[in-house]
Amino acid sequence: MSDLTNQKRLAASVLHCGVHRIWFDPERATDVEGAISRDDVRSLITEGVIKARQKKGNSRGRARARIAKRSYGHRKGPGRRKGAAGARRPSKRQWIQRIRALRKIMRAMRDDGTLDPHLYRVLYRKAAGGQFRSVAHLKAQVETMKGRGK
Repeated sequence: MSDLTNQKRLAASVLHCGVHRIWFDPERATDVEGAISRDDVRSLITEGVIKARQKKGNSRGRARARIAKRSYGHRKGPGRRKGAAGARRPSKRQWIQRIRALRKIMRAMRDDGTLDPHLYRVLYRKAAGGQFRSVAHLKAQVETMKGRGK
């Protein structure tokens, strides 16, 4: 087989890829050898004598397996942590999560008649002031308030 570097260079230029991705059909080596112009190379490409090999990519399989494990708590121990607790889960995000949950449950309680509009408004303002740690804490407070007749 003679030197086909020029044909490889032309094919790479036509196919918009690197010379190392160019593949020639070994059965038709003489045809490739005779291709000296870009037009000749283009015609061989349409015939399937010259092709560009597929790009090599990095497999995401291992990354997906790691992400799946982290989803149920593995690989998250103290040795894996770099930032402070507040950097990994900022207090503002915690607050947003808590206040949304509280407001959602209060809205539901008002709509189903557990809370009257006045008590709802009082509790809403208390929640905004940070008085309730969680939904369970809010529900406990509602029970005590209803027990007192408030």
